[in-house]
Amino acid sequence: MNFELSQEQRILRETLARFSDERIKPRAAAIDEAGEFPHELFMELADLGFFGLRYPESLGGSGVDTLTYCLAIGEIARGSLALAAAAAMQSLMGTHFLHRFGNEAIHERLLKPAILGDKIGTICITEPDAGSDLSAIATSAEKVDGGYRLNGQKTWITSAPVADFFTVFARTGQDKRLTIFLVERDSPGLNVGRAIEKMGVRASLISEVFFEDCFVPEDHRLGDEGRGESGLREILDEIRIMTGALAIGVARAALDEAVQYAAQRQQFGRPINRFQAIQMHLAEMATDLEATTRLVHYTAWLKDTGAPYHREAAMAKLFASERAIDICDKATRVLGSYGFAMEFAAQRYFRDIRFTLYGGGTNEILKTIIAKQLMQ
Repeated sequence: MNFELSQEQRILRETLARFSDERIKPRAAAIDEAGEFPHELFMELADLGFFGLRYPESLGGSGVDTLTYCLAIGEIARGSLALAAAAAMQSLMGTHFLHRFGNEAIHERLLKPAILGDKIGTICITEPDAGSDLSAIATSAEKVDGGYRLNGQKTWITSAPVADFFTVFARTGQDKRLTIFLVERDSPGLNVGRAIEKMGVRASLISEVFFEDCFVPEDHRLGDEGRGESGLREILDEIRIMTGALAIGVARAALDEAVQYAAQRQQFGRPINRFQAIQMHLAEMATDLEATTRLVHYTAWLKDTGAPYHREAAMAKLFASERAIDICDKATRVLGSYGFAMEFAAQRYFRDIRFTLYGGGTNEILKTIIAKQLMQ
């Protein structure tokens, strides 16, 4: 792989890096403390065209490749993982199936406004008894005149408290196979529960969603009936790559803070970066970050070139999240007691980064996927 970035990729990354440094980082602590959806920054990302990066120009997007998208989302995560999580939902999971299967009317009424930030979307997969086990999804959709009746409960739904539309996976037909549906916020029978309190990514609001005899029109079925699982498995690999990019962003922020602090903090008459124990932490952090970046970007490159990348996507997400957690932990150790203080960002990185353990499949599930690939 050629790791040299194109001019377009460099310009986009530099643009998002400036935005992260000037607009996100100065407000990240306040966003975390408030635990409220960051509407203003969300709309500023829309103005930058972020939500349309993956989508074609005909819909108001840019049509960039996966690697370019990863570079961009990583810079947002470097400023605030909570904002990045909301932005990833809006630009990837929450709108992907509308783009792929939605008709022209849906594109005009929902997808184009979502690219502009005027509508917010999310995806509903996880249930109280169905997380990693997709076969346990129990939400059902019964065929009726003109559409379907949807019943069930979803949980851990990112952006649900502020979402205007929901991409919902439910079982249909006698064989109970998964089908994808578009459900709009004002649909009778749809109810959004209170936001779930979390220790990290607090401004990325997450809640339960309930469907009780919720009518879904026929033209709001996204794709063929019973084909939802294959569509989901396709996008899961891209979600895993993206999650790796989020981990890179937070890990970079943690390393930067540790390096800066170690150069300023004086002990025994000299900066602590002169002590070998601190140098060992910083060296390990930098090495892990470099290895993580290479693996995630390589996997994105595989996808962009049309090569198989299922195993690599699992590896990238697994390695990136685990190494980023270790990097953030070491950052708090470099800061010592200040790594425990709310006035420093290290504690936020330490709390937020655990979010990457769960999105796109738990790391235990990813290890199973990798092992099965090896056995084949």
